Amino acid sequence: MRATLTSKGQVTLPKTLRDQLHLKSGDQLDFQLGADGTTLVVRPANRRATDLIGMAARPGRAPLDLEAIDAAIGQEVAAKQVRSRP
Repeated sequence: MRATLTSKGQVTLPKTLRDQLHLKSGDQLDFQLGADGTTLVVRPANRRATDLIGMAARPGRAPLDLEAIDAAIGQEVAAKQVRSRP
């Protein structure tokens, strides 16, 4: 997906992305620079558990296996370690 940065530094997230993340007007986002220094990671900020209901559904796709879940957790732990470095 691609978006354009305006002269005011603003970006409009594509609708398909907003829909996938269940974002609505006024929601806050966290921005993090990836370990490689060129990847931008954007996450919804301060989500309540009730906001997450249904986000893990994978219609028409097989459920994630334990190895895939473990790999995703490992990636998140590594990303948090990078963010916590001074």
